[in-house]
Amino acid sequence: MHVFVLAGIGEVRAGDDLAALILAAAESPAARLADGDILAVTSKIVSKAEGRQVAATDREQAITDETVRVVATRVYPGGVTRIVENRQGLVMAAAGVDASNTADGTVLLLPVDPDASARALCTALRARTGLRLGVLITDTVGRPWREGQTDIAIGAAGVAVLDDLRGTTDASGRQLDVTVAAVADEIAGAADLVKGKTSGNPVAVVRGLGRLVEALQLQQGPAPQDAAGGASALLRPSETDMFRLGTAEAVAEGYAAGYAAGIAAARAAGPVAERSGRG
Repeated sequence: MHVFVLAGIGEVRAGDDLAALILAAAESPAARLADGDILAVTSKIVSKAEGRQVAATDREQAITDETVRVVATRVYPGGVTRIVENRQGLVMAAAGVDASNTADGTVLLLPVDPDASARALCTALRARTGLRLGVLITDTVGRPWREGQTDIAIGAAGVAVLDDLRGTTDASGRQLDVTVAAVADEIAGAADLVKGKTSGNPVAVVRGLGRLVEALQLQQGPAPQDAAGGASALLRPSETDMFRLGTAEAVAEGYAAGYAAGIAAARAAGPVAERSGRG
């Protein structure tokens, strides 16, 4: 596997043709795209091209506006950290609202539909090059139980995001029953090693994983988990998440539910039990 950046893309503005900017950066012989390449594109430049830079004197209000569900909130000396589920279904700090590398008084929101953005970019790149390419849109997140951050895929097109190994056998001949590799996230993390956070290189090319590049799914809606339909297949539904709340929030929710159940039981038992409970 070979991973390298496409240098020279520069500042992206609303309305820019990302496919054209990427192909211009890939004109040199050393950076020329090849069949089976996967492009890992930082979500920031996608958001900028799509005009997702909005005026916001208060970043906290922008976070609130993008929040669907609060997972955990913690106060620290510098302010408040909020882990939330955002409109895209992603659980992350600050709903993915970014105040870095934007003009004063503005913040950058994530693409409205990262999978649709990836499909549009992948379609344009394939049409203009004739190559079988894949596109991942990446963003930086923290992880439960782990220090530091890494990049993950929040949008995908033309790339299998999961490699389902269930039913196959390991090197010792034992059957694998639960192993499903999140290959799109692994590729995003590898690409971030060369893109960096401050180098100004928002696009990396991952070469050598052509087996994961598949036919581009153009139809709307959810795709089968084994299809190259988008990164939405990586999202775990909150109802099946064993850790859907922070510890303090889980305790508060459990206390509230128990208190309500106790009041309901007292009322069902009759006036005497209810008065006794009040005492």
